[in-house]
Amino acid sequence: MIDFQNGSVFKLNQVDASVGQQSVAPLLLQDETVAATFKGSRDMVVFTSKRIIAVNIQGITGKKVDYSSLPYARVQAFSVETAGAMDRDSELELWFSGLGKVKLEFGGSVDIKWVGQWIAFHCL
Repeated sequence: MIDFQNGSVFKLNQVDASVGQQSVAPLLLQDETVAATFKGSRDMVVFTSKRIIAVNIQGITGKKVDYSSLPYARVQAFSVETAGAMDRDSELELWFSGLGKVKLEFGGSVDIKWVGQWIAFHCL
């Protein structure tokens, strides 16, 4: 599983949702859709209508991939931090029952308020 406490792994920027769709298509349920995809250098986080899927590309060749499924139904609390003048990154922290805290860092161009609204819609 991905070490979510190491936020430096997740400097995520938004990419076209189809990138995430291609990557996680075999994992999706029949009525599940991809809403947004955020990508780091190799890894990505895909927000679907039912969960967050963290995709961790492993190894030199990148053929080994770890998919971590984080269902919205298990979110107990969350926090959104917007970018500032000195700190240009924004953050999303989620507390999951049975897993603990998951921290994702986003580039300053990401609309973190939309991310917060998306999480709220699916968790509250």
